[in-house]
Amino acid sequence: MATKAKKPAVKAKAPAPVKRKAGRPTLYKPEYCELATNYCLLGATDAELAGYFKVDERTINEWKTVHEEFSQSIYDGRDKADAHIAKALYHRAKGYAHSEDDIRVVAGSIEITPTTKHYPPDTAAASLWLRNRQRHRWTDKVEIEHGGSLRLDQLPDAVLQERMAEMLARLANK
Repeated sequence: MATKAKKPAVKAKAPAPVKRKAGRPTLYKPEYCELATNYCLLGATDAELAGYFKVDERTINEWKTVHEEFSQSIYDGRDKADAHIAKALYHRAKGYAHSEDDIRVVAGSIEITPTTKHYPPDTAAASLWLRNRQRHRWTDKVEIEHGGSLRLDQLPDAVLQERMAEMLARLANK
């Protein structure tokens, strides 16, 4: 009688080793989000953020890509700062008024008089606002299109000789 060959026992596979990322560990810390927001409220650029965190600007760009909360904190700070400045510029452009107390010493006693201080519209602020908000209407740049052609064979001989003499004189002076 033939005996059946025994199958070798299957050994259980060892768990795969945990793969580690190559390279240096990140310098990023979650608390950088609040710091970045506050620094951006002061008008910080990516280069200035890099200096503040003592990293390269490319590292800041990588953190913005990898850490969504860091990227959002930067945009939140910048948007809030831009909104404050835009509001201040808008009020300056249209003019505004605010309450103020006038404090004086009259005959040895302090008198407080509520007043309203008025600021007239500022034309420079208005111009800046309009040039940025309605660029097509308020730009300082004038676009001039040049078209057509000039054919020398259509100019009278006297004009051609005069222009040639001017060009030769300019070349001689150089």
